[in-house]
Amino acid sequence: MKTLTIVLTDGPYISEYAEMAYRIAIPALKRCHVNIFLYLDAVHIPKLGQKPSFFANTGELFRKLAQSGASVRACSRCAAARGFQPGEDGICLDYYQEIKITSLHDLAEMLCKSDRVIALSR
Repeated sequence: MKTLTIVLTDGPYISEYAEMAYRIAIPALKRCHVNIFLYLDAVHIPKLGQKPSFFANTGELFRKLAQSGASVRACSRCAAARGFQPGEDGICLDYYQEIKITSLHDLAEMLCKSDRVIALSR
């Protein structure tokens, strides 16, 4: 099976990149494995308790992606710098439990195993 990796760097409501990634990933999941790596301010995307009034709740969108089979991971250093701490299992109490905090080594592995990579960044 082919693999698509999407790398995001923007926070959830700074741009529409999170929603774009969701719209790309949903149909891609029917044809391939999808990895999503959250880097820099994108580690805010899966934060619990967000209640945007004019935008989709990106945390919920990414939770749906993970529940549909996508591997959604957040950079540990970026998350720690922004106050998100994972437990032993990589699960952060501030995140939806389907999304784990991991190291950049996971990103490197995702990129090596990918047939296609999409970077959504400014």
